[in-house]
Amino acid sequence: MAIRSFLILLLLFFFSSLHPILSLYEDQVGLMDWHQQYIGKVKQAVFHTHKTGRKRVVVSTEENVIASLDLRHGEIFWRHVLGPNDIIDGIDIALGKYVITLSSGGSILRAWNLPDGQMVWESSLQGPKHSKPLLLVLTNLKIEGDNVVLVFSNGRLNAISCIDGEVLWKKDFEAESLEVQQVIHSPGSDSVHIVGFADSSQFEMYQINARNGELLKHESAAFSGGFLGEVSLVSSETVVALDSTGSILLTISFHNGKISFQQTPISNLVEDSLGPAVILPSSVTGIFAIKTNAFTIFIRVIGEGKLEVVEKTNHETAVSDALSISEGQQAFALIQHAGNEIHLTIKFAHVWDGNLLKESIKMDQQRGPVHKVFINHYIRTDRSYGFRALIVMEDHSLLLLQQGAIVWSREDGLASIIDVTTSELPVERDGVSVAKVEHNLFEWLKGHMLKLKGTLMLASPEDIAAIQSMRLKSSEKSKMTRDHNGFRKLLIALTRAGKLFALHTGDGHIVWSHLLQSLHKSEVCQHPIGLNMYHWQVPHHHAMDENPSVLVVGRCGPSSDAPGVLSFVDTYTGMELSSLSLVHSVAQVIPLPCTDSTEQRLHLLIDADKHAHLYPKTPEAIDIFQSEFSNIYWYSVEDDNGIIKGHALKSKCTGEVADEFCFDTRELWSIVFPSESEKIIATVTRKLNEVVHTQAKVIADQDVMYKYISRNLLFVATVAPKASSEIGSVTPDESWLVVYLIDTVTGRILHRVTHHGSQGPVRAVFSENWVVYHYFNLRAHRYEMSVVEIYDQSRADNKDVWKLVLGRHNLTSPISSYSRPEVITKSQSYFFTHSLKAIAVTSTAKGTTSKQLLIGTIGDQVLALDKRFLDPRRSVNPTQAEKEEGIIPLTDSLPIIPQSYATHALRVEGLRGIITVPAKLESTTLVFAHGVDLFFTQLAPSRTYDSLTEDFSYALLLITIVALVAAIFVTWILSERKELQEKWR
Repeated sequence: MAIRSFLILLLLFFFSSLHPILSLYEDQVGLMDWHQQYIGKVKQAVFHTHKTGRKRVVVSTEENVIASLDLRHGEIFWRHVLGPNDIIDGIDIALGKYVITLSSGGSILRAWNLPDGQMVWESSLQGPKHSKPLLLVLTNLKIEGDNVVLVFSNGRLNAISCIDGEVLWKKDFEAESLEVQQVIHSPGSDSVHIVGFADSSQFEMYQINARNGELLKHESAAFSGGFLGEVSLVSSETVVALDSTGSILLTISFHNGKISFQQTPISNLVEDSLGPAVILPSSVTGIFAIKTNAFTIFIRVIGEGKLEVVEKTNHETAVSDALSISEGQQAFALIQHAGNEIHLTIKFAHVWDGNLLKESIKMDQQRGPVHKVFINHYIRTDRSYGFRALIVMEDHSLLLLQQGAIVWSREDGLASIIDVTTSELPVERDGVSVAKVEHNLFEWLKGHMLKLKGTLMLASPEDIAAIQSMRLKSSEKSKMTRDHNGFRKLLIALTRAGKLFALHTGDGHIVWSHLLQSLHKSEVCQHPIGLNMYHWQVPHHHAMDENPSVLVVGRCGPSSDAPGVLSFVDTYTGMELSSLSLVHSVAQVIPLPCTDSTEQRLHLLIDADKHAHLYPKTPEAIDIFQSEFSNIYWYSVEDDNGIIKGHALKSKCTGEVADEFCFDTRELWSIVFPSESEKIIATVTRKLNEVVHTQAKVIADQDVMYKYISRNLLFVATVAPKASSEIGSVTPDESWLVVYLIDTVTGRILHRVTHHGSQGPVRAVFSENWVVYHYFNLRAHRYEMSVVEIYDQSRADNKDVWKLVLGRHNLTSPISSYSRPEVITKSQSYFFTHSLKAIAVTSTAKGTTSKQLLIGTIGDQVLALDKRFLDPRRSVNPTQAEKEEGIIPLTDSLPIIPQSYATHALRVEGLRGIITVPAKLESTTLVFAHGVDLFFTQLAPSRTYDSLTEDFSYALLLITIVALVAAIFVTWILSERKELQEKWR
């Protein structure tokens, strides 16, 4: 009996050691996921470097982020990501403890606590008309110990208390044509000047009492030449502007309320100036800068509006605002590029020839030129002035310069990713030495012994730390070669700045970065824009000799008919292999399912004139393309016109654009949605590389349904035109959502359903034979998610086993879009708690693993929802067979399980997209979410059924096996002894 109990305990111990771990422990954080925080391209910066408290800089960015950064290391103390429409117009610091921000076109003023970023108050500012928002904190003027914040917005000047956000007074400027340019306050004065233009040719000046809002004086003066652009403030009573031609500088003085103009042609200052000029934004007393096509010119205002050129340079130049370093003294910074260096010069505003500081700093050319510079000063130990400069580069990176060196840098361009693709890492070539094997074996045994101590709760804190260190080291997650599970890859990200980044999926570190020259501003391409990336060359047969590459597509301007640009980039090194400036536009890119002998994928580029251009332009590519000529179809969507068209190739181009790689196209079909009743708001198709394991789906009663699998299906969602605006803008009776499934080869509508009383926005994902979409139900006042599954009824007869055995089935017959499909659909709708920002679906190597929906919630988290919850066959009381199949009982709402958040407790601020990539291990999919932040993780929708977890205790398993063998041997001896004793009786 004792032996039997001992064996049972051993068996229980053995099976408990094999039980899968279903939760994430604290020491496992960071093993399979990583999270990176960014802020975006900085627009404005205010330093706070008082002796008390931590030194910091408060910034606002183009991603609508307000952040406080540590000046020592560049780390984020706190930040707030405002909404996509809540654009930040200005920031400042008041009373040394509040961060004041103006946003939403001057409609919202907020105060944030400087140390921790908590919001103190918020004021809504309305006005009679839209106008340029301006923010001014009157630090030298206090009313009852309170700083006053002046805000000009919406045609109204408001004075707001810094302490509680109360509006002290307001003054309307109702002239329709008035465009206010500056709000100016003279130190020591109780009044402010409001200056601007009326009717583009009238200069207006208002003098207002800052204490009570009383109008003290109003003067205006006309200038027949008109005004262009903005003004530059050179003193408290003088501004500089350009005339409407951009060729004459106007010095406008309003001393003692009298307005006077002084005209100076730019050609008088610079003989070889080319083209119209632009005034660079700055606020340096007595000095301003203008930029022409060839030069940056610095001009000093002397005497009564007279101008004097103090410096002319043809280098890229950035100018800072004025910095008060002592009473009556101002300094400002200039940064100029010269090769791989930047020259930082800090000057007194009143003494151009003398330099307070001049330094040269080596700079990575892949960052581009400096776009903005902000300076701050400090007192050195020898009582002299020291300076630090915060610079914003073309690639949106942020750097702090001090004492001729880069103190820290931030790659904030990654906050504006516009497209992501993946690339495999190189194959490992080197062998492994015997010494390395012996060392690894020793480390392996040592690690498992430590894990055993941890399992038996005998590990000390030092042992636990050693276990974590070994786990991170042994994972080899940041190794620069492929792994057999396919977890290690490169994420290639294209940012809005035209820069490519390669991120390692192991820990998120930047492997390389490259600022594309083809997307760099030039005389030929003034406004380059990156569009998308595509796999160009993916070597399989020559993986040891050839590097993979990607195709980056862009264009020279925001319009769809702007000329296109192409870049070909090596994904291992980041080197730009070549680039092309196209003579045609790029409206659509179609990757074709064929490659040439070098494994370059063929691509078809459709221009705005509906011509198709083949790349690469090689004779071999033409030969391959001709063989597939009749099988190439695509569609185009004209959202504004409510038209979807199907296209095919016709013949080679004729006319001016004719070459052997250009083809005319023909329109096959078109669907026109009536503009008075439907507006297109969403279109979705399947992924081109999605793998479907099987077409058959076995249901509860052993019946078989065949999925309608087609790469040519298009999901289209339309709404009533009135319902295309914000939620709640229409009544349920005025709103409807119509969903279509369309075959893009024939234009045939396979399915149509109307959701009355519903409206967008619509987020949808298409996978295999089903589509899931999310929208708002006005009648129920809740969000909903609907699923539509489509099945091929023409194969419904293939259920007889004998037909399958005898080969009398049609499963292998070819499928043609031109044969009228016999399809049936199943659909169901469910309530869902959250609004969505993005939606995706997991993908695996063979497609056998069950699917999960990855839902980017309004809270900037990623929720993994099992597709079984969105099965249209769910019922309130499923049969026993349906329960065995895994059908979940029907509920009206989809569950939100806290443990199902793939991002755990983290947030991907400003979430914009979710990318899924299959690993080689069938159970696992790689997930990358990007917005202002980045997040990466590995998911196993059906758990890791094909592998053991990384923390599986092999040592414990070995000890268990040894103990079982020993127990068997002991029991055998005892059994033999007992039998011998019975024989002697």
